[in-house]
Amino acid sequence: MSLDLIGAMSIIRIDEIEYETDLLTEEAKAQLLSVQHTDQKIAELQRDLAIAQTARASYANALRELLGHGVEGSAHPAAGLQVRH
Repeated sequence: MSLDLIGAMSIIRIDEIEYETDLLTEEAKAQLLSVQHTDQKIAELQRDLAIAQTARASYANALRELLGHGVEGSAHPAAGLQVRH
């Protein structure tokens, strides 16, 4: 289902069919609000995921640096670290 808002919430398009929101039943309006709320929550979660993925990459890079696997890919451990094989 694709849902597009047209104008100031007076017309919505669902699956290529346009509906006037003023003519929707109360139940349909409630469902529309639920869809909009869910879309907002999905967008928020996607932003949070992007933040978490960026943080994870930063932590992984910092760990690589500490372990002596910097950008150059050096396999030598940093001073004070022991490597077990």
